[in-house]
Amino acid sequence: MSEAEHIRCQTHRRGRTWVASLPELGAYGHGRTLKLTHENITQALSLLEISAEVTLVPVTPELEKLRAAHDLYTAALRHTVAALALRRVSMRDIVTATGAPAKQVQQLLAELAATPHGPSSDLETAEREPAADPVAPAATPEQPDPSAVRRLGSRSSAASRTARRAAGVRRAR
Repeated sequence: MSEAEHIRCQTHRRGRTWVASLPELGAYGHGRTLKLTHENITQALSLLEISAEVTLVPVTPELEKLRAAHDLYTAALRHTVAALALRRVSMRDIVTATGAPAKQVQQLLAELAATPHGPSSDLETAEREPAADPVAPAATPEQPDPSAVRRLGSRSSAASRTARRAAGVRRAR
């Protein structure tokens, strides 16, 4: 293993010290800061005659929650960009509507364009997968809430006819 390679090393907090370990290689390191821990684990690897680029991955419960939230945000943004792209919304409007950086939206649009079936395949895949968040998104004006449509269909008053027209539902005769 003397050739240069890339190693990801999880680092845990113990008291006021970061601890990094690579038990499969027999290398361990520690330090009060992540920078010192990185230097220490790199030195331990060099003593074992292993030259590698080491990336420390700090692990705490709070950081794991942050990473999970970031992953959910990224998935939701990708889905939203795909949906807006299908509606032929301009990139500038997508950036404004989502609040995402222009470079990130541009990258997502490029990825969606590179998929075999375009953005629609991304939306179909996302709709087949169960949602990670149990809270259902609110119905958009283009897609009325199905339960509300069923409720509207059971009434016969003038108010319900107006509501059905607003929702785009015709009553079966």
